[in-house]
Amino acid sequence: MKTQVLIIGGGATGTGLARDLALRGVRCILCEKSDINAGASGANHGYLHSGARYVAKDPATAKECWEESLILKKVAPQCIEETGGLWVAVQGDDEKYAADFPQLCRRSGIPVQAVTPEEAHRREPNLAEKIIAAYAVPEAAIDPFRLSCENIQHAVELGTMLLRGKKVVEFKQKNKRIEAAHLLDTRSGEQTVVETEMVVNAAGAWARQVAALAGARINLVFSKGTLIITHHRICQGVVMRLRPPSDGDALIPGGTVSIFGTSSMSIDSPDECYPTVAEVDHIIGQGAALLPVLEQTRYIRAYAGVRPLIGLAGGDDRALSRDMALIDHSADGVENFISITGGKLTTYRLMAEKTADLVCQRLGISTACVTRTAPLPSSPVCRWTEPAFAPKQWLQKNDPGDLIMCECELVPQSAVNDIIRSIAGQTDGPKLMTLLHHSRLGRGACQGTFCGIRALAHFYNMNKVAGDEGLTDLKTFLQHRWKGQRPILWGAQLQQAELAEALHCGLFGLELQPGESPV
Repeated sequence: MKTQVLIIGGGATGTGLARDLALRGVRCILCEKSDINAGASGANHGYLHSGARYVAKDPATAKECWEESLILKKVAPQCIEETGGLWVAVQGDDEKYAADFPQLCRRSGIPVQAVTPEEAHRREPNLAEKIIAAYAVPEAAIDPFRLSCENIQHAVELGTMLLRGKKVVEFKQKNKRIEAAHLLDTRSGEQTVVETEMVVNAAGAWARQVAALAGARINLVFSKGTLIITHHRICQGVVMRLRPPSDGDALIPGGTVSIFGTSSMSIDSPDECYPTVAEVDHIIGQGAALLPVLEQTRYIRAYAGVRPLIGLAGGDDRALSRDMALIDHSADGVENFISITGGKLTTYRLMAEKTADLVCQRLGISTACVTRTAPLPSSPVCRWTEPAFAPKQWLQKNDPGDLIMCECELVPQSAVNDIIRSIAGQTDGPKLMTLLHHSRLGRGACQGTFCGIRALAHFYNMNKVAGDEGLTDLKTFLQHRWKGQRPILWGAQLQQAELAEALHCGLFGLELQPGESPV
């Protein structure tokens, strides 16, 4: 296989870069070792930053976030819910920080308006009683899954090739240039060789590992953040604790649920990232001062993502910059190798633009970036990732012949068929995890307990799986769901877990075998 640019990593930045370059007429191959948004891009708040979080410590990043959020609201409105937001301080919080907040926001160009405690409670009834300050800021929520899916779908339509389940294991270099990359199929073990003129490392938290294959170095700190998902939506807009960035200070609405977090702690490897009971207890304890309801809320899942921060390990992760890092590895002796890492979901488009500019400069291409103004097309293939989309469709048009695969999110059989058709040729066949990444199936209250079985039965009926491979796929899918349920097992969620155990182990014999890990 030959291409002008090989992009490594299928998160928001990698898919955004693929679209940016495709719009400039550049031939690209994007390889992803797992699936789209399987890393940090699919394990975040879904928070489109206004920039207010950084006004005190990093005003440049604050301004950048605000400007990028305005662009995304115009070009990708189908991925964004303009909820608005409240920044709220309670008794015990730093009164000076709260008093300085509006002036700092205005310096970065971010609109802000003081609201009374009474008005704050009217907007968000679940707030704590004793509020000392509250400000309204035009915050928003963003659907990271639909965002990345829309970007890569448009890129593919423009000629980009997407290779899922392909991991870079070796670079062939000559005369200070990468001539080819060897890709390993993570399922079959087969290797593919891609000859390329340029290589862009957009592997996020795995960027250091990819760079090392080329003999290059990146100083990265792996900062893990744990978040939890509520059973129902407990806030109408974004609710932020009005204090310097800390643990358990952000509640973001996402469709029919709310997402709360996060924590910040260094880990040794991005491959060892999962939420713990202690982290969940900690962030709930921190958040209860602002939102007492968090102590009585039912949670359906916890998850953790890794922030790739530029710097050296040691000290407080929150002291490290959240800015992007575009690294030209010519200094490492590799002239056609670039890494892009750091940054935020909100600034993914800008990261892609800056990277594409450098790539085009190296390739002698003068075509300008158009993603600042060109609308991101809304693809039917991506619609099933939108929270609450399927319930709306179901209420508008109930087709009795379209069986429901997922009752929690009302994902119909037709959606599963759409997804299977959309990935044809990109993988070795449909998997339950593929449905998870391309729809809301398995993301509801039952966390795949029933829909996993229904979807697997549909795969068998379509002759997409045979023999025991389906049960192996179901076990992998359920273990992934279980990883996020273990830290929040109390009350109704614990009862549900016991039902799931009886069903899956008693009926299908999916017990863990000696030596198998549940995470």
